[in-house]
Amino acid sequence: MSDTRLQTLEEKVAELLKTTDELSDVIARQEREIAVLTHRVQMLMSREGERDAQGGGGIVLGDERPPHY
Repeated sequence: MSDTRLQTLEEKVAELLKTTDELSDVIARQEREIAVLTHRVQMLMSREGERDAQGGGGIVLGDERPPHY
């Protein structure tokens, strides 16, 4: 194999390794963000469940009749 071809292959491998490392960092960051967002959604669902249990929904959804009828 010629030196030029070997050097070209080494450069491509180095670029691929760099890209792989960058993508790995992105995936790790997204995993942390998803965990935080999942926790927040669970908190909101729990809070809304407590609100429904107390009967204080107060929001008219779809074809529900408002309480003053």
